[in-house]
Amino acid sequence: MLEQQGLHRTLRVVESIHGTRITIGGRELINFSSNDYLGLASHPAIAEAMGEGARRWGTGSTASRLICGNTAEHVALEEELAAAKGTESALVFSTGVAAATGTIPVLAGKEDVILMDKLAHACLIDGARASRAILRVFPHNDLEKMESHLRWAREKHPASRVMIITESVFSMDGDLAPLFEIVALKERYGAILLLDEAHAVGVRGAGAQGLAGELGLGDQVEIQMGTLGKALGVSGGYIAGSRVLIDYLINCARSFVFSTAPSPAVAAACRASLRIVQSPEGDALRADLQENLCLFASEMKLSDSPSAILPLILGSEERAMQETTWLQQAGFFIPAIRYPTVPRNTARLRITLSSAHKPEQIRGLVSALKGSV
Repeated sequence: MLEQQGLHRTLRVVESIHGTRITIGGRELINFSSNDYLGLASHPAIAEAMGEGARRWGTGSTASRLICGNTAEHVALEEELAAAKGTESALVFSTGVAAATGTIPVLAGKEDVILMDKLAHACLIDGARASRAILRVFPHNDLEKMESHLRWAREKHPASRVMIITESVFSMDGDLAPLFEIVALKERYGAILLLDEAHAVGVRGAGAQGLAGELGLGDQVEIQMGTLGKALGVSGGYIAGSRVLIDYLINCARSFVFSTAPSPAVAAACRASLRIVQSPEGDALRADLQENLCLFASEMKLSDSPSAILPLILGSEERAMQETTWLQQAGFFIPAIRYPTVPRNTARLRITLSSAHKPEQIRGLVSALKGSV
């Protein structure tokens, strides 16, 4: 059935990754599908920090954080994350998915209301469903409908907690949430906001501020969620917010309480990455990324992109698969994105740029795209 619908997936064996080059099936390709927006996944200082962390702590944390897995590396990472985000505290999870599915169900229950953008990531949807809260979805970035839902929630459930959930940079479209307006509506109706900054941290704003920090709204976002595995180039997820929030999650978020802690070596690597992202080197990498985005937009005759994600929507799954095959033959790796990751009839090439891409690689991709799409 999945094969007939063009939706069957298989795992590719990646034989090597060197910066923007990836080897699959014995063939080296230029990778335009990675979330390694600043090229930090292969940064020697981060690799050295991970190696030193392994030499000091070993390869595993041996237990959950509440037993004996709470190393000084984890604590230092969380303190540095909170400082970077301008919050009182932060909590690291093994993945971004674990952060979402652990946090949302303990902050909203069956008597509460969750309002969510239609294009929110699957982990946010899963967390909302697990909470058993009343879930209302509003069309993508539709402020009028969101306000209608807020008004309804306050009229029909005046004593309930109302939580708005959205992304700052949307993972499949690359566009931005209208954050000023969302914050204003949230405050007008007494709601709280969970903002997923996974694709904004390290790319938007200075250092690791993300879009909320760039717009000066960090203090007005109650729950800042992010990842350490995209622009920061390592792995893991986090929630940043008040000390009361983080203490509550430490005690109640099941994906935190019942998970073996991330490796201390990974925490050490995340700390090294965070330092780079907040340094002049990080500023230079963001500038390089912006130059690459401007080059791609100019060559493709597109408007400038607000993020490193550039979707080329093709419609049918079959056409998206054909384009992926064509581009791979031309030496470029851009897997097709299909339902259920994106809505039906919006299959696409999700092109992502990195600060590490060279101008000749970008021009080569543009030439291949113009010859196929």
